[in-house]
Amino acid sequence: MRNGSVVRAVVEGRRAGFHTKVVVRWSDMDAFQHINHARMVTLLEEARVPLLFEEGLPTATLRDGAVIADLHVRYRGQLRHDDSPLDVLMWVEQIRAVDFTLAYEVRPGGAAASTPASIVASTQIAAFDIATQRLRRLTASERGYLEQLKRG
Repeated sequence: MRNGSVVRAVVEGRRAGFHTKVVVRWSDMDAFQHINHARMVTLLEEARVPLLFEEGLPTATLRDGAVIADLHVRYRGQLRHDDSPLDVLMWVEQIRAVDFTLAYEVRPGGAAASTPASIVASTQIAAFDIATQRLRRLTASERGYLEQLKRG
């Protein structure tokens, strides 16, 4: 597994979200010696995997089916191979009947939490029934898990 250990981040005594590390591959770099914009989307996906597959996640869950409905990425600073492993903080911004919005802040490895994020992103993730190929409602246990990841 490319990701480092996964821990819940705590800021000023409050749960701030889900914190993980993602290793940058040499092939993630472009000719300008920073992480390619399209590869950053893949790195965000790799950061999201431990959140969706964390031990203790309800049994009939998002790991059984979820799709990305929307994606936004803002590039506020360059990240390079030397910044690896990247620090990624994720939290749930919104929970609705069939989907939720996950927010991301990406910083160079070892940067202080007060350092401005180089990447700010969000994904809208919908619960999906693979057998019927339809969206489904989030279960009560999924909602409970996601509520734990809200800021605030």
